[in-house]
Amino acid sequence: MIIRIDPESEVPIYIQLTNQIIEGIAKGELKPGDALPSVRAFAADLGVNMHTVNKSYHELEKKGIIEIVPKSGAVIRRHLHMDSNTYERLYRSFIPHIAEALVLGMSKEEMMKLVKKIINDLKED
Repeated sequence: MIIRIDPESEVPIYIQLTNQIIEGIAKGELKPGDALPSVRAFAADLGVNMHTVNKSYHELEKKGIIEIVPKSGAVIRRHLHMDSNTYERLYRSFIPHIAEALVLGMSKEEMMKLVKKIINDLKED
């Protein structure tokens, strides 16, 4: 999996890293049970501060995507079903994006088409 950090982006580097790890899992490049690199090694590979990687790992842990296991590091969790709290968190996070799309004139059909395209893009790579 290739991580690309854009230092000129308005998106904080730890969020860029978090999002790309999640995309890597969605694409199947990273699988449940896989261990992520150590914070020190990942930071060195990416040329970022260790605190940036650490903040990303804690964000992933907070979302329930990884588990930080003492002496084993960060391990990708297996999810068999979505719990109601996670569903509600995702529901709330989608609202601003969907509202923005509506305000900008996107139809329901166009949104459905966009969501299908994103899913296909994630599953095809």
